[in-house]
Amino acid sequence: MFSTTRAVALWTMVALVTLTTAKKMTVEEKLRDDPDLSQFYAILERSQSVNSTLQYRHLTVFAPTNEAFQRYSGIVDEALMLYHIANFAVTLDQLGNSVNSELDGNPPLWISRRKNNDHEDIFINTAKIITHRSNYMAPNQNNKRQVLHIIDDVLVPVIPASSSSGLIYNPDAKYFLLNSENFDTQQHRVRSFRQKVTQLKKQDIFSNEGRHTFFIPIDEGFKPHPRPELIDVRVVDGHVIPDKVLFTKATQDDIPHETLAFGDNFQVIISFAKTEDGKQYIKSDTLVGDSKHATGVVIANIVIGNIPLRNGVVHLIDRPLMVVDTSVTQFLQVSDREDGPLFKLYEVIMDLGGDFMQTMTRMRDLTLFAPSNEAWKDPTLNNIIRNKEKLQEILNLHVVRERLPLNKIIENNVHEVQTAVDRKNLYFNVINHGNNQTLTVEGGGVNATVIQPNIAATNGIVHIINRVLGVPYSNILEKLQTDPMLNDTYVLGKKGLFNTQLNNTNHRFTYFVPRNKAWQKFQIEYPSAHKKMFMDDFSYHTRQILERHLVISDRAYTMADIKHLTNDTLGVLLPTMRDSLRLRIRESDNSYYVEWQNEWIHVFRPDVECTNGIIHVIDYPFLKESDIQVTGSGTSIAVTLAALITTNLIMLLIR
Repeated sequence: MFSTTRAVALWTMVALVTLTTAKKMTVEEKLRDDPDLSQFYAILERSQSVNSTLQYRHLTVFAPTNEAFQRYSGIVDEALMLYHIANFAVTLDQLGNSVNSELDGNPPLWISRRKNNDHEDIFINTAKIITHRSNYMAPNQNNKRQVLHIIDDVLVPVIPASSSSGLIYNPDAKYFLLNSENFDTQQHRVRSFRQKVTQLKKQDIFSNEGRHTFFIPIDEGFKPHPRPELIDVRVVDGHVIPDKVLFTKATQDDIPHETLAFGDNFQVIISFAKTEDGKQYIKSDTLVGDSKHATGVVIANIVIGNIPLRNGVVHLIDRPLMVVDTSVTQFLQVSDREDGPLFKLYEVIMDLGGDFMQTMTRMRDLTLFAPSNEAWKDPTLNNIIRNKEKLQEILNLHVVRERLPLNKIIENNVHEVQTAVDRKNLYFNVINHGNNQTLTVEGGGVNATVIQPNIAATNGIVHIINRVLGVPYSNILEKLQTDPMLNDTYVLGKKGLFNTQLNNTNHRFTYFVPRNKAWQKFQIEYPSAHKKMFMDDFSYHTRQILERHLVISDRAYTMADIKHLTNDTLGVLLPTMRDSLRLRIRESDNSYYVEWQNEWIHVFRPDVECTNGIIHVIDYPFLKESDIQVTGSGTSIAVTLAALITTNLIMLLIR
């Protein structure tokens, strides 16, 4: 009885397994039954050639979702469907650099892999494979092995022009360039670049076998007239990235790629980037140039991207790379389109009127720190834009009367430069992130980050920054928190809750803030006192010393204000939290110095405006070694505690 029962159970299991195996859906049935692939399957059903391929061939199907088809506005026909089918079965882990499609001529589908935090994204041309829904394997009725992957975009092959013969084949970049009229380029022509390539006998770099990325400028980008004469062999080489197929969606932004124009004595790289609204552009950066090729960045918009070819991919761009033939003002003028990187800045300048543009045009050498389009969206700028006089000063604050490429600022350790506004400087700080370096620039109390450096112009350099300088948006506490040069004073102020009052917007403060190097200098001179200051047990001493640096009044004092109030003999007496601060002021070499207790201290950065006051960054604290003395006597402790209580009462009153 027991053995019979076991036998029945065993045969039942075998039958269930057999039934389950027999009922596993084919790839075609899987496509048919997935409602998210209904548009793809509807087109597939109408294609006799595709149905025949599914019936008799080993293959892989890359199926776009319905959402992908809703975004796609091109032609949907049998050729498009065949381009979504690879001519052998391949799982995700078997994908190499490319697979051949079933389209006439078997053009390749290019595979890219990109690290994304803790996982890897896989792309086929511009489409990302939805990995958790992919890798479905099943034989068809004729026992042909087939695989299904689901993708988030429609794959678009190179498309013939409507006037061509209509033949679909597998061209390389050379054939595409020399016969561009036979392809759909949306009425863009590339005859000017083709003519230069032919004259320079550089056609063969576009027919190199392998996997490459090519950039071809359209005819509209060859204006003004002198520009074509600047296209030489090196410039053509600078339009090709060898051994990499880079589709826009699959390529990480701001990663440099070496071009054919990269060697020991001449170096050009290209990187991809996006505007704030997601539009794609590229940047060529001539790192090492020569007398004919200026160093710096040239930006070009991608007008038609991701044209797949036998030996890689082509992107049509709106101007030649590497060619520096426009001034700073001309660069701004070509930004007047809404997709221009400095469209909003140009609009603000034009609304201002006056001679700001003319002033920059007359400069032989300048650097413009240009706020991005996104920077002008800050609502605090609305009133400033309507104040023409203030706006003129703010714009001039972004102009330096010399060329300052990023490497010059970093390698020459430039900390401070004069702007086009009298007595207004910009201050630089370099932040290291591993092998990468980010430049921050401060002007008029605003700290901005350079998000696109080194745009080259004939008379200077443009750096795009993420904020408008000269319009404070931070209070004194926020400024201390975010300015790396003031970090030590911020850390000290956290002791004894000194910093909390700096958030108060009902009072006006003038804060003399020692920068980090000031504390380092004090540490060298008085190491023991410095150590005590940064210990928690001595926070009450630290607080009293910082109170000496903080002026509280009904107004904030610029250095010019303090100088005006200063008596040559007695100096000026300013009310502080602790008692009062007596200073004398002098100017020398466009810098301010303050005298405190017979010591002259350089004001490294004067007049840093904040929403509730002004910071003056100084090169040494108002501090003597004798200020840091602690004895074990009860008297000294009691005096200190009394002082601390008094200070807390004052603090409560000003809140």
